[in-house]
Order: sequence, then C-alpha cells, then structure tokens
Amino acid sequence: MHALPLRSATRLPPIAHREETDDMTASPSRPPAAGPARRVRDRVRLLARRHPRALIVIVAILLVAALVVAVRGITGADRGPVTPPPPAPRAADGGIHIRPSGEFMNDPQRPFLLDGVWHAYALVNADHPGGNGSSWRHYTSADMVTWHDEGVAIDKYDTPLGDAETGSVVVDTANTSGLGAGTVIAILTQQSDGVQRQSLYYSTDGGYRFAPYARNPVMDNPGGPDFRDPKVVWDGAHGRWSMALAEGRRIGFYTSPDLIHWTYRSDFARDDLGTMETPDVFPIASADEPDRVRWVLGVGANGAAQGRGTGYAYWVGDFDGERFTTDDDTPRWLDQGADLYAAVTWADPADGTAPTRRYAMGWTSSWDYADRLPLRDGGAGGGQSLVRELRLVPDGDGWALRSTPLDALAGREGDARPIPDARVDSDAPLADAPDGPSRLRLTLTPDPADPARETRVRLASPEGGTVTVGFDAARRQAFVVRDDDPDGLMPDAYDRVSTAPLPDAAAGDPVTLDLVLDDRTLEAFVDGDAAVLTSATVGTLAGAGLSVEAVDGATRLTDASWTAFDVGR
Repeated sequence: MHALPLRSATRLPPIAHREETDDMTASPSRPPAAGPARRVRDRVRLLARRHPRALIVIVAILLVAALVVAVRGITGADRGPVTPPPPAPRAADGGIHIRPSGEFMNDPQRPFLLDGVWHAYALVNADHPGGNGSSWRHYTSADMVTWHDEGVAIDKYDTPLGDAETGSVVVDTANTSGLGAGTVIAILTQQSDGVQRQSLYYSTDGGYRFAPYARNPVMDNPGGPDFRDPKVVWDGAHGRWSMALAEGRRIGFYTSPDLIHWTYRSDFARDDLGTMETPDVFPIASADEPDRVRWVLGVGANGAAQGRGTGYAYWVGDFDGERFTTDDDTPRWLDQGADLYAAVTWADPADGTAPTRRYAMGWTSSWDYADRLPLRDGGAGGGQSLVRELRLVPDGDGWALRSTPLDALAGREGDARPIPDARVDSDAPLADAPDGPSRLRLTLTPDPADPARETRVRLASPEGGTVTVGFDAARRQAFVVRDDDPDGLMPDAYDRVSTAPLPDAAAGDPVTLDLVLDDRTLEAFVDGDAAVLTSATVGTLAGAGLSVEAVDGATRLTDASWTAFDVGR
C-alpha cells in the first residue's frame, strides 16, 4: 500500500473563501448608497419626533427580519439573479450518443438523477473555429440510452470570471449552502486571463438553467497554472462535501461544510502521466465481495510513458475522506482505445452507498486531433461514448474495472440480420453495415486444423479507407487499426495502433466481438467485458463494407449478425 504525503507547508496554501468585503460579492442590482440613504435617514428622524411608538415597532420588525436572514445564512446578493425559466420544449436526438450539432463538443459533466430523470451536460463551443469559450449544454434521459437535447444550461462568458468549464453537479438536499433545499448546484472552473478559479452556479428549476452565485469565486487560484475540473461528492461518513481538483501533476483533495468554504486536505502526485485532468473519486465493491468497499481514483491522463495515447487512468485503493492511498502504484486504463478521455462515472442512488456497479461515459476524441475530425451536422471535437456499466473484478493480485454496454441498449435494436457461418482462410467479403447506427456481433474461432495467427474484421468507409478490429492469437491481444485517412490530414497520433491484452484467451479459444458503430465512432467490446477499445474515425462507418481476413491459417466465423438501431424513438 502506497500512502501519499500531505502537501508541505512550503507548497500551495489552502484556499480561502473571499471575504465579505470583496468587491466581487456585490450584487449588480444593489442600489447606490449615497442619495437614497440620506433620504431614509431624514424620514426616520422625522418619524421619531412625531410617532415614537411606531418607530419602536418598525425597529422590532427590522430586527426580526435581520435575524431571519442571519439564521438562513444567505442574502439576496448571495443568491445572485433568479434562475431563468427553462428553455422551449426539448427535441429528441436522432442517434444513440450525445453528439454536437454544429458546435465543438468536448468534456462530459457527471450525470445526476432527479425525479426519475437523468441529467447530463457537455461543454460546447458554438463559435468554433472562429471563437473560444464554452457553455454547458444540457441533456436528459430516462434510461441513459436515449438522450434529449434541452439546450444551453449555462451560457458562456456570462460573468467577468470567464466561461464555464468542466466541473460537477450535486443536489443540495440538506440546504448546506443556504441556497435552498433541493437546489441543483454546479461547482465548475472559470478562466479569465489564464487564471483558473472555481465558481458556484445554482439552479432552482431542476438543472435546466443555472445562475452564478454572487460571491464567486468560491475558490481563488493560489498561484498555479493548473487549477481546474472540480469533482464534488457528498461524504456521508463525515457529514461534509469532498472535492478532487486537478492541479497539474497532482490531484488536490478539499472538504467543505457548505460548498462555499473549502479547506485543503492532501494531494496525490504523479510525474509520469503529464498534466492530469478531470479527476474522479468513488467507492465500489466487487459482486464477489459486496461487503469489501474499494475506492477508485481516476484521471484524464497522457499515457505516452505506457506506450499509448491519452485516456482515463485509474488506481484502486482506499480513501478516508482526506487522503487517497493506492493498492498498486501502476495505473490501469479504463479503455484501451485511442479515444475515451475526460470520462465521468456515477452510481444509481438506488444501489446504495457501496454499489457493485457504476456507470461511465467519456469524450470520444483526443486533443491530438480533435479539431480535425469531421462530425455530423458540421460539429467538431467529438461526441460522448455510450453509457457503460462498470464492475470491479479481481485481476491478478489486484482489482480492475470492466465495462459493458447497458442492457437497455438492446431495447433500441431492430431485427437482426444474420451473417452465415463461414470458414475464412483469406479475405472474405460479407454483408455491408446498415446506413445508420448499428451493432455487429460475431465470434472468431481459430480453425483447429490450421489456426490463423491473426484475424482481421475490416470496415471499409464509404468515404474511403478502412478501420480494422482484430485478434492477434500469437500475442493474445485485440487491436484496432485506422487506415481511413486517405488524404493524410491526421497527425501521427491518429495512426497509432490500439491494443488490448487478453491474458485469459487460451490458444484455440473463441473470441467474441461486439462492435457498436455510430457515424464516426467505433466502440469495440471484446469477450464480453475483457476489453473495450473506443476509436473516433475520419470516415463514416454508416453503410461500411464488411470483410473478414485470416492471416497464416484459417478462422471459423460464427454467430454473426448486423443489427440496426431504431433512432426514431
């Protein structure tokens, strides 16, 4: 077990909340004090001379009102403007993923459940490529499969502190903030002139529209260039809020009684993953040992030192509300593909405080080439992955997170189109993919008489080039190769081969592939939950040609089918 030390006194100091006298706490609607104050003073003096008893009554009323405000702990100036009304009626999205429509999209924001509806957000920049900044776009779902676009919940550049960047949302059921029981609160990063600070936004309509807290920022920057992506959770064991914050090559941990005043506790430092972003800390138990709760710390990280690109790195260990300790100092990766970044995870409240399952969703792109990827309706950057179910399983001497598509995804499928079984000893063309979002299932078994060294499932984009998902029997690993950039517009990082080890795949064992295709996104689930590789593609996979190739031997193809998703629901 590797414990990480507390930050020394010579490093960044704890964050202090701004004092009440800070000019930024003043409400824009507060009237000037000079003229009106003098007139009120003169009238009070006149009233005192003519009606002394009435003055006593008025003073008593004012004292009671002041006491109520003090007990409640929040003033009109603190609340800021009233939350605007929700937008016009929502329009259903036409696919199986959250996708941009003409904007640049990147980080997802952790969903939450309220009154039976899941609420998610994503950063979008409607001014790309000519303008910067981001707003929070809002999506809702009843099943985490079909998402509805609810419009912008937080506007970009709506305060002098800068645009709304990544954060997290909680429901303040106990009114710890003083903003009202049940208020939906977002703690997020704002950046102005290169300085990153944490601000509070609140919603009184269930998360459809947010207003800025008048005393922002709730955490000022202590002087570092990286100070962002707050992930906030309620710590029931200690009766307070807990935050993980990305601070360059370390993750800082903070606590708060009210979401407003934050105290530094410790940090988790690494020097081999580049600048860590979008931290995530959560409890989960294995179904095999439901009473043994483990904690996971996840981050958006650069995996160059591990021979891969960016992704969601994580460690399993313990968290006492102030400090995270690892079981194993070596990071694991949630997805072995090139394009699952800034991932968020969450639990269903019905599963309790020590769930044996969790859900995840991530940005299906990479900063190495996000601005070069063409997307539907002129959007850019990338969309969000399918929501996946996560489980904690024993893996060697430690623990690993395994992910699978939601069972509810099958409810969006139409009738399956079977592909005949075949023995493949070279390159065999098969039925093309449907024109819309689709799912390809198949089983590959090395021929016992002449087992193939490698089997390749090739998807030929109608726009040119191919994307290949395969299994290397000699190395016991799955892989994805993207050769769909015929014009050579993508950087070298796009050409990197993604691989996923399959240590449990013995020689001669069948390997199952479950491929979900949606326009320019491929999510490959291998052997159930053994591995998943997510890849953005240059060429669309709608209507892709399909072929299977066996290298240095033969492979038996069985249980294969195409299924189109019903996107009209």
